[in-house]
Amino acid sequence: MPGGGFVRLPGGSVVVALTLPRPSGEGGNVRVLVHAANRARALTRLRNLGMRAVYLRGNAHPPTPDEVTAVLHHPDGLLWRGAPDRAQELWHPIRALLGT
Repeated sequence: MPGGGFVRLPGGSVVVALTLPRPSGEGGNVRVLVHAANRARALTRLRNLGMRAVYLRGNAHPPTPDEVTAVLHHPDGLLWRGAPDRAQELWHPIRALLGT
């Protein structure tokens, strides 16, 4: 179920959540969270990491309050975990997904 959405925070920044195919091609999807100044910058951050075909169409699956809290408390502002949500799985830094 690829999709995503965003939520604008009181300070003007946004948290974007996207469900994407796993970049390694191992099958399955991942839920990626990005905190940025705006939606365009959030997508640019992902594209700069090698996720070239990343687009946000609509707002069907915005981040949950728990997802927003997780990404705001991470120093990089970029997290992922397997999708669909696995409550027992912790959030991982993006470099763990990309192998960098």
